Amino acid sequence: MLNSLAALWLFTYGINAYWLTARRGAPPPVPPSPGRWPLVTVQLPVFNELYVCRRLLAATCALDYPREALHIQVLDDSTDETVQLLAAAIEEQRRLGFSIEHLHRKERHGFKAGALAAATPLANGEYIAIFDADFLPPPDWLKRALVHFADGRVGLVQTRWGHTNPGYSLLTRLQALGIDGHFAVEQQARCANGYYFNFNGTAGVWRKRAIEAGGGWQADTLAEDLDLSYRSQLAGWKAVYDGRIVAPAELPVSMAAYKMQQYRWAKGSIQCARKLLGRVMDCGGSPMQKLQAALHLTGYAVHPLMVWIVLCSVPLLTVSWVGQHPLSLVWGTLMVPATFGPPTLYLAARRDLDPRGWRRSLAAVALLAVLGTGLSLSNSRAVLAGLFDRGGAFRRTPKFAVVARGDRWEHKRYRLPLDWGSFAELALSLYAGWGILLAFHGRAWGMLPFLLLYVLGYAYVGGLGLWQHLRPTRQSDGTQALAASAPQTRRL
Repeated sequence: MLNSLAALWLFTYGINAYWLTARRGAPPPVPPSPGRWPLVTVQLPVFNELYVCRRLLAATCALDYPREALHIQVLDDSTDETVQLLAAAIEEQRRLGFSIEHLHRKERHGFKAGALAAATPLANGEYIAIFDADFLPPPDWLKRALVHFADGRVGLVQTRWGHTNPGYSLLTRLQALGIDGHFAVEQQARCANGYYFNFNGTAGVWRKRAIEAGGGWQADTLAEDLDLSYRSQLAGWKAVYDGRIVAPAELPVSMAAYKMQQYRWAKGSIQCARKLLGRVMDCGGSPMQKLQAALHLTGYAVHPLMVWIVLCSVPLLTVSWVGQHPLSLVWGTLMVPATFGPPTLYLAARRDLDPRGWRRSLAAVALLAVLGTGLSLSNSRAVLAGLFDRGGAFRRTPKFAVVARGDRWEHKRYRLPLDWGSFAELALSLYAGWGILLAFHGRAWGMLPFLLLYVLGYAYVGGLGLWQHLRPTRQSDGTQALAASAPQTRRL
């Protein structure tokens, strides 16, 4: 019975992927440029970013925007030499006429949300753009995003994430496919149909009054961006997504870093669901808006369902009537169509973004399903933590300025320790392999493709994580030459 309910729930999420794909609609119209560009504050939250902090500042200062209307805040929570590196780079840009504040907090209260909350009252601009440390906005990014605020109801403009290193490895290529699907289909569909959708934490612009109306940045979840997005929209502000505006960023190159990023997103999303779903259901939106909000906020709940199904499959496959038992019937009628929902979404995204070459992504989309299955154990832990924990430590994803295939990261700082969950994932791969043998013996042919997906997924995620940890590293990372001083750094 529980397996049938789990399969039905997964079926709902899978079918919703078809719905979003079909309803993604057209991009919003582009309003004309204003006669006079408004004052904008660009916030750059940074924590221990030796390898990317200077290029971030350089890209921000290269924005094609009047200098007298551009105010930059570097929100620096760093505890290493990043502070000195940024101070020297900031001083160079100040001499060129840029207005830049270096805000360094002694304590990381609230982590990124805390840094944003502390800096926002000090922002000079009516609008606030935000970039994480690994982003490289093109010069025309800010002007193209700002034109959407011609509509006085707009409180948020989110743009699409691009990628600086999608071809670095199979892992980064699969991540790029997943992110493209989220932006080109999911965000596009939610915006086009008036559903709630989220600021993605970076590469977006806020109207300062919309932040204040939503209650400001809060640190009681690990998804402060998702949280404020919903609170702002519940307060009556409109959010706009424009996928034609792209800001490239670095994809995590290690499995440990990618899993940690996904863990944070999964836990934070479930925390937001606990915090906001009641308010969404009580608001005056349509039933479809409320349904889509529920599916959006609880999207990571599919992962414990996936783990539950694989754990139950082996005991059920030991019964003599395995070929006729309910699990086989449910999987045949529900899981097959649901399974193809996400791949359809990702292929649609590739077709929209690369009309001529999207067919070359067919094999990669199949492998993305393998990766997503392999992440289910780690993300299940995050979902359970999100159900019971409030807030938590914000563990940022390490960035190494890795672009070309020959770039190495293993010898650099911020390398993560071994994730012991890799051993559990390898054990689950063997467990699912046992299920395949039982399915063959019991002639439960419909179960074989799904069990094979579990075998490959857990083997890939657990095996790659273990292999990357065991690779030899060099001692020096070449970051010893640092700036001598950090002038004009304001303490918060």
